[in-house]
This record gives sequence, C-alpha cells and structure tokens, in this order.
Amino acid sequence: MTALPKANLPPASPLDPIAADMAEVDAVIRRRLASDVALIDQIANYIIGAGGKRIRPMLVLLFAQALGFRGPERFELAATVEFIHTATLLHDDVVDESALRRGRDTANARFGNAASVLVGDFLYSRAFQMMVSVNRMAILEVLADATNVIAEGEVLQLMNMHDPDLAVDDYLRVIRFKTAKLFEASARLGALLADAPASVEMACANYGRALGTAFQLIDDLLDYEGATVSMGKNVGDDLREGKPTLPLLVAMARGSAAERDLVRHAIVQGEVQRLPEIIDIVRRTGALEATREAARSEVDQARDALSALPASPYREALLHLCAQSTERSS
Repeated sequence: MTALPKANLPPASPLDPIAADMAEVDAVIRRRLASDVALIDQIANYIIGAGGKRIRPMLVLLFAQALGFRGPERFELAATVEFIHTATLLHDDVVDESALRRGRDTANARFGNAASVLVGDFLYSRAFQMMVSVNRMAILEVLADATNVIAEGEVLQLMNMHDPDLAVDDYLRVIRFKTAKLFEASARLGALLADAPASVEMACANYGRALGTAFQLIDDLLDYEGATVSMGKNVGDDLREGKPTLPLLVAMARGSAAERDLVRHAIVQGEVQRLPEIIDIVRRTGALEATREAARSEVDQARDALSALPASPYREALLHLCAQSTERSS
C-alpha cells in the first residue's frame, strides 16, 4: 500500500501546552476592557490590539499548571497582570515622549497625552477590580506591592535620566523595580493559586525576577544592536531620552577618553545626532556582548530556580522562555 504523504505541519512549539489557555486569557482581556465610555474602549483596544509577547500572563499560566492548579482564576489573574503592564506602557510613553511602540504610533501620539494617562488609570483600576474578584488576600498583597514598587522604579528612572555617572548597581535596581517586579509577581501568582509551599513560591519569584531582569537587559542592548523595523520602536530612543543603560555604561568604562566624553555628552544632552558613532563605540568596546552576558547570568539563575518544580511540559516551556529571552532580536 502506498504511504500517504506527510502533512506539512508547523513544528511544535514548547509553548503549545498553554495555547488554549492563552486564547482564554485573550477572551478575558476583551471582555474586561468593555466600558460605556467610548474613548476608553477605543484607546484600550488600540494598545491591547497591538499584540505583544504576553510573557507575564504566560508566567501566571505556566507556573499554575506546573504546580497542578487548573481553576479559572488563572485566566483572570493572567489578564490582570497584562492590564497592569499595559497601564505602565501608556504612562511610560507619555513620560518618555515616545512616538512608536510595537511598530505603530503610540497611544499618546495617536490620541494625546491626557487621554493616554487617563486610560492608563482606568486599566490600573480595572486590574484591581479583577484581582479583588479572586478573593485571595495573599494575591492582593503581591499585586499591590508590585504596582507600588513599579511606580518607585519609574521615579528612580526619572531621577537617573541624563546622569552619565550612574552606578551599575543603581541601574540594575531600576530594572528590578520597574520591569522585573511584575515578572516576579506573575510567577508568584501561579504558586499562590496552587497553594505551593513557601519555598516553592520563593523559587517561582526568583525565576520571575531573574527572567525579567534578563528581558530588560536585552531590551536595552537592542537599542544599539537592533533595527527599527524588527524592534517596533525607534533605534536610539533610550539615548534620546537620556537613559544611561548598561551598554553605554560599559562603553564609557572601556572606551578611550575621547569616546567616553562623546558618550557622556550624548547622555547629558539626550543627543542622537552622533548615534552612528556611539553605536560603533558600544560595539567596538564589547559593551553589547557584556550586556548579553549579564542577561545570560540572570537566565542561569532563572533556570536554577526551576529545580523546585516537578518535570512537566510546563517546566520545559519555562526553560524555553529562558533561552528565548537572551537570543531575541525584538
């Protein structure tokens, strides 16, 4: 009998085990965005509709599943952390005067700063409505603490703007507050839903914090290595905003006196006119590879934390996120 030709099926993804769960989260997001105020609907759907990696919701789902929790609360909390994240994006783009995100106009560029700030506030308050509906005090504490720390991180970053003498430890502190804290909280939520032991909950938190730190380090690297088309934002935005990120700090530490002065001046002035020269300095001094190595070190810590979980496709997916976080180009 002649064998039938094999179907050209797409290769299996390590994230396939939660594909149906992510579809359910998207449904919750759409349902919870609903408002009688037309402008809220318009802006919220505009930014949520832009897509994104949805890593924070994935962490809620993967840790909950890895620890044996199958209840519907996981969908509500996964959507909650995405709303918190989206609110921070709306506010960030106003503060940073950004014009491009995920390959299209930012909400503030399209609808104005006032509308973006107010809809960001709506998303924060809706997120708190959603987390209250789960009726778990420990979950409320984790998310309330996370939103407060994120706000502190935003203020710290504002204080560090245009400071070329920023210490690396202070730079990393901003990352852990502003970005990694919500990754950490998302991972902890899965453990809390599953009533995991405190030691397991802390391992989940450690994974999230390390992965979030690595994720932001690569974001900062891509501002000098990536391309606007693939990144979905303008190359050099960090420099224009006067952000002293790790690639610049390493380049100043390793470069010549003239190169150091050029980079310092650019940070202080938020100047991008000589961006090609600065990118060349960052690359030539090995600052990009040093930043990637710092991200890989964080990922190693995240991998180690997963030893607290039983073997499962969900733990494999979490390992996959580790590998993906340091090798991405957008």
